Formats: sequence, structure tokens, C-alpha cells
Amino acid sequence: MAKASPTLDGLRIEPLGPETWDAYAALIERHNGIFGGCWCTYFHDLSSDKRLRAEVGENNRAFKQRLVHEGKAHAAVVLDGDRAVAWCQYGQPEELPNIHHRKEYDETSTRQPDYRLTCIFVDRDYRRHGVAESALRGALDLIALAGGGVVEGYPHDTQGKKVSASFLYNTTRTTYERCGFVFDRPKGQKNTVMVTTVAPA
Repeated sequence: MAKASPTLDGLRIEPLGPETWDAYAALIERHNGIFGGCWCTYFHDLSSDKRLRAEVGENNRAFKQRLVHEGKAHAAVVLDGDRAVAWCQYGQPEELPNIHHRKEYDETSTRQPDYRLTCIFVDRDYRRHGVAESALRGALDLIALAGGGVVEGYPHDTQGKKVSASFLYNTTRTTYERCGFVFDRPKGQKNTVMVTTVAPA
């Protein structure tokens, strides 16, 4: 029997915070911690936090929860009722210092953005229904509320080929283009740097 498509009417965006932590955590738990138990911590990877985590034996879940409660982790969380179904992680470079292909990125960079979008994840039952784009637009709205600025994202350039959504940790170049981003430069194989400027709300 074919699986019914999810009902997308009424989806809403909320910022990641103590109030949305439980729903966000439940989404990650439904997907076995995301990418082998990352808990969307890879892009934080702060050296001081790594030392602290080693000292106290803090796992990725506890690390992420601590960052959220300290206001050091940001995301636009897409909710269907009380159920989180997607997120778009964003933050200033000092909050999200670790990006893929960092050496090439640094060698070709001429300026630092005000914000980065580093990870977009969608519940497996909601994929290929435009939810990733909703999460991306939600992050831009939250950045506007925070004062706006230059925003970079690092989507995949699939060059029109169909790719499993489970491998698209930051969705596609075409999704970013629909949200107003322009191509800046390549970054690694089939990865890009896309840029837009968000006006303050």
C-alpha cells in the first residue's frame, strides 16, 4: 500500500529554544540521532566545548541541549501541530565555525557572512513536499527579526540529477535560488557557496 502524503496545511515555524527542545529532540530520536548520532552538533564543534565535553563525558545530545538552553544554537523548527518535522540550522560564524571543505572555503573567501545556514533536515515522511524550502525561508525570517545581514548557505549542486534526500544535508542549489540566494563560488565537489542579504524586519 502506498504511503499517504503528509498534510502540509498549518505547518508553522518556531525558533529552536527551551520551549521547542522536546519536539526537536523527538525528531532527531526518530532518525537515530541523525548521521550516526551527530545531533546536529558537527558545525558547532567548538574547541573549548570539545575539551569540556571530554572532561565531563558529555554526549552529543547533552551538548546540543546545553547549547540550546544557553542560547548558543539556533534553528528554524518546522512544526506540524506539536510534532517537529524539519529544521534549518543557522547562526553567526563564531557559533558555527566548522563547515565542510573548510580549507578551500578559506582560500577563496573574501569576507565573513553575518550568518551561516549549515544544515537542513526533514523528517523522512515529509520529504519531497517542499518542507526544506519552508525551513529555509523560516530561518531567513528569524534572521530578519534578529537584524538581518549577509547570509551564506552551502547547498548541493545536483546538476539536475535525482539524489536521495537522505544525502542532502543542506538541500539543493535550486531550492536556495528560489529563496533569493545567488551563486558565489564552488566549495568541494558538487557543493556551493550561495549568498543573500536579508533586510531587518
